[in-house]
Amino acid sequence: MSGIKDFVDLDVYNRPVECPKCGGVMVFKGCGEYRCEKCKYVDYDDYGKVRNYVEGHAGVTMAQASDATGVKQKTIRTMLKESRLEVADGSTVFLKCEMCGASIRSGRVCSKCEVSYNKMVEDRARKKQAKMMAGFGMERGNIDEGAKRFKRDNI
Repeated sequence: MSGIKDFVDLDVYNRPVECPKCGGVMVFKGCGEYRCEKCKYVDYDDYGKVRNYVEGHAGVTMAQASDATGVKQKTIRTMLKESRLEVADGSTVFLKCEMCGASIRSGRVCSKCEVSYNKMVEDRARKKQAKMMAGFGMERGNIDEGAKRFKRDNI
């Protein structure tokens, strides 16, 4: 049960849990929208607030969206990096690919680097799995195959 508590503590988007009107439970409906089970009051988490504002005000900057919704710019930047939001077409401001520095509209890496990034992650997973499957004493280090393990001193 403590694992669930730890997971709830990771709430970075300020998800509504309790209805501010009647105290009922807020149920997730999608796209950042939550509805009270008792009184049907609708509230939004940070993602829902920013998403609704951006949909109604195309081409706004991160600072404008932050001022209008009360959501921190750091949180909006996180949403962009998670590909939950996207930089508008025609914008002069872009995110940078974390691998090559190319301009991108959302996410952490560009489409060219995504392939090599995924390959790198897969290779790491294969190496880790191979190491775990090797078992005790199976890794041989720098021993030459077929060489004697012990040598006698000339007596």
